Amino acid sequence: MASPKPNLNPVDRIIGFFNPAAGLRRHGARQVLDSINARAHDDSAPNRNRKFYKDRLSPNQIVLQGAAALMAQARHMERNNDIARGILRTMTNNIVGPNGIGIEPQPRRRDGSIHEEYAAALRAAHLEWRKAPEVTGLHTDASMQRLLCRTWLRDGEVFLQELVGTVPGLTHASAVPYSVEMFEADLVPMTFDEGTRIKQGVERNAWGRPIAYYSYKGNPLEGMVPLGFGAQDLKRIPAASVIHVALRDRIGQMRGITEFASIIGRLEDIKDYEDSERIAAKVAAALTAYVKKTNPEGYDPNGTAVDDQGKPIGRDLRLQPGMIIDGLAVGEEIGLIDSTRPNPNVVTFRQGQLRAVAAGVGASYSSIARDYNGTYSAQRQELVEQWINYASLTDAFTGLCIQPGWASFVQAAHISGVVPIPKDVQPGTQDDALFVAQAMPWIDPMKEAQAMIELTKAGFASEVESIRRRGKNPREVLEQIKQWRKEVKREDLIFSSDHANEKGVNPAPPAPDANGQATANAAASAAAQQHAITSMAAGVMAMASREQSPAPVNIELRTTDIESSVKSAINTMAQAHADHIKNISSEMPINITMPEMPININMPEAPAAVVNLTVEPTPVTVNAPAAQVVVNNAHPASAVQTVQRDENDEIISTTTVYQ
Repeated sequence: MASPKPNLNPVDRIIGFFNPAAGLRRHGARQVLDSINARAHDDSAPNRNRKFYKDRLSPNQIVLQGAAALMAQARHMERNNDIARGILRTMTNNIVGPNGIGIEPQPRRRDGSIHEEYAAALRAAHLEWRKAPEVTGLHTDASMQRLLCRTWLRDGEVFLQELVGTVPGLTHASAVPYSVEMFEADLVPMTFDEGTRIKQGVERNAWGRPIAYYSYKGNPLEGMVPLGFGAQDLKRIPAASVIHVALRDRIGQMRGITEFASIIGRLEDIKDYEDSERIAAKVAAALTAYVKKTNPEGYDPNGTAVDDQGKPIGRDLRLQPGMIIDGLAVGEEIGLIDSTRPNPNVVTFRQGQLRAVAAGVGASYSSIARDYNGTYSAQRQELVEQWINYASLTDAFTGLCIQPGWASFVQAAHISGVVPIPKDVQPGTQDDALFVAQAMPWIDPMKEAQAMIELTKAGFASEVESIRRRGKNPREVLEQIKQWRKEVKREDLIFSSDHANEKGVNPAPPAPDANGQATANAAASAAAQQHAITSMAAGVMAMASREQSPAPVNIELRTTDIESSVKSAINTMAQAHADHIKNISSEMPINITMPEMPININMPEAPAAVVNLTVEPTPVTVNAPAAQVVVNNAHPASAVQTVQRDENDEIISTTTVYQ
C-alpha cells in the first residue's frame, strides 16, 4: 500500500524543486508546527466533519453586514410567526411589566436623610407627566416603555429624542416642559460614513464616546427621503438630546443587533415542520377510497365495468356510515389511502426545539411553549434561574432608557420652576431614585407569603422589600392601608387584617415623659389591675354564691376604664355561677369590702400619666351605671370579707361575715 502524499503548498513545492534539502527541512518544520497546534487545540483547524469559521471582522463590520437583514427578518417573524410573537410578548411583560418600571424619588438632604417634601412634589409632577409623555400623545408612560422594550429586543436598538422647553409646533402635555420622541433604527442610516469620526450614522470623539447622531428628516420607509440621499437629507442631533438603547455583544460596538439573531433559522425550521405536519394531517383526515381493478377481462377498452352482456354497470360507491358494498364487478376491490399522520413525535420534537430557542433568546421555556407540566420544585427552579436573565435585561433597559430620562425630567422640572430643587438638597442627589421593576411571580402564593413572613420576623427582610417583591410601591400601599383603616374605624367595623383587633394584644406602653423615663410599667400596671379586679370579683362571688371558697377566675383586661373592668368582671362571674345567682338587675348597688391592703393600679394610655386607686380598710362602694347587680337569694344583702396574707403576699385564709 502506497503511503499518502505529503500536503505541500505551492511555496514548498517550488523550494523543493530548486533545493530539495531546504524543502525537506521546511516540510519537517511544518509537520512539527502542525503537531504542536494539534496538541494545543484539536478544534483549531477545520476537517471534513466540521466547518471552520475565521472571524476577521470588527464588531461594527459584522453589524454593518448583517444587522439590517436580521432586523427585517425579525420584523417579518413578529408579524407571521406565532412563536416569535409570543417570545417578544413574554420577554416584554417580564422586563417592563404591565405598569412599566416604577420610579420612587429619593433625593437626599445634606445629613443623608430623604427629602420627603421634594420627593412628594416630584412624584406628583411625574404622575401627571406619565399620562402623555411622548410627542404624539398616543401612548402612556407604561405603554411607551413596553413599545420601546419590544422594539429594542426585535430590532436590536431604538432611539429617543428628548425635547425640553419651547419647541416649535410642540405642546407639552404636562406642566413640566419635557417630552420624548421615539424613532426606530431605520431613521439613523447604517451606511452613512464620513471620515474617521462618523461611522454608521454616529459621530464619536477620539475616545469613542458618541457626540451626535445623524437622522433622516423623514421616514425613508414611507418615501419621505429620495433614493439618492446625502448629507443634506440628514439632521444632526447632539448626543445629549438622544437616548440610544442598543443590544451590544462586543466591546466597541456602536449599533445594536436583534436578540433573534441566533434563533431565526431554528424558528423558521419549526414553522416549516409544523406546516408540513399540519397539511399531512389534513390530507390524512380526508378519508379517500379507490376501486382496485385486477382483472382486465371484465372491462371494456375504456376501463368501464360491464355485466355479462357487455353493458356498462352504473353504480354509486360514495361511502356512507354502515354501508355494505356488494356491487363490485369481477376482479374489483376497495382500497383506502392510509396515512401515518398525525405524527405522534411532533410534540416531542417541538418541545426539544423550543427548549433550544428559549436558551438562545433568554426567555422561559414554559412561557414560550405554554407547557406548565411539572412539580412545584421544578417550576420554581426554572423560574428562579430564568428570572436572573429577566432581571439583567431589566437592569440594562433601566440604565440605558429609564434612568437618563428621569434625570432629564428632574432637570426640566427645576429649570421651568414647576418643581424647583430646594436649597437643603445635597447637590447631585436631586435625581436619585429607586427604580421598581417587575417582581418575580409567585408559583404557590401560600408558601411564598409564609416564607416572606418568616424572613420579616427574623429580620432577614423588611416589610418594604416584601411589598416591592410583589411589584407594588410601598408608599402607595401604606397610603391605601392608612386610608382604609380610617374608613373602617368610621364605619365601626372590625377586621382580622388589623393586628390590633386580635385577642390578647395589649395596649401600647405609655409615652416617655420630659426626662425620658416611662411614667409606668405597662406589665406591672396590668398585673396590679388584674389583681384588684380579681379580688373584687371574689367578694361578689362570696356574697352571691352558697360556696364559701369560690374558684378563682382569670379576667383578661381589654380596657383602661376601671368601672368597665369591674362591670365586665361581675358579668363574667354571674355567667359562671348562674345556678347560684337567680336574678340580676340594676335596682341596688353592691358593697364590697376590700382587704386591708392598698392597691396601686397604673393604667396604660390613661388620660393622666398614672392613676392610683387606694383601697382603705373601710368598705368601698362601686356603682356601675346601667350595670348594677341585685342578688335575690337567702343570703343577707352585704358581707364583709377579711383576707390574711403572709410575707410573700400569698392568701393564708379568708373569713366572710354576712350582715
